[in-house]
Amino acid sequence: MASALLSGVQYSDSLTVVGISFCTAVVCEAISWLLIYRTSSYKSLKSTIDKASKKLETMKTTDANSGSSVLLKKSSKTKKMDRVETSLKESSRDLSIFKFKSGAVVALVLFMVFGLLNSLFEGKPVAKIPFVPIRLVQKMSHRGLPGNDMTDCSMAFLYLLCSISIRTNLQKFLGFSPPRGAAGAGLFPMPDPKSS
Repeated sequence: MASALLSGVQYSDSLTVVGISFCTAVVCEAISWLLIYRTSSYKSLKSTIDKASKKLETMKTTDANSGSSVLLKKSSKTKKMDRVETSLKESSRDLSIFKFKSGAVVALVLFMVFGLLNSLFEGKPVAKIPFVPIRLVQKMSHRGLPGNDMTDCSMAFLYLLCSISIRTNLQKFLGFSPPRGAAGAGLFPMPDPKSS
């Protein structure tokens, strides 16, 4: 009985960080829903992106399936595909601009929560890593902790890992993930195969 109580106390800091990270993700998604996902302009942009990506996909598959086609027909098809791709890129850009206002509010919430957690767990390990991480990861996982035990995990590292994983999965679960045609609208867009 006493050992079960001690093990609960041992994990209380890490569970607190994970719990706060989960609550923060829920609050951030609620803010995003209020400012973005429930608006008619977001819904119309999303449907435009979905339609354009499906149309582009069918154009590419029909182009690949047609073995011998006339050169004129092929150039007009290429022009149509370029127009659809341009429309898709413009819609994706509009969507990312539309999401920017919510991103600023969400970033403010995340910075406030991170500051609160940093003041609560300053210089205190919240978890143990079961291995010694590589040097680059050590600088992040052992940030602000005294001592030389590199298996100690700081609050910042655990919060970062939890925030990334929980928020991404929560967006997928709630159906708020970006449209599949908007892949180029991210931070690192996919290169265009035609340009290379």
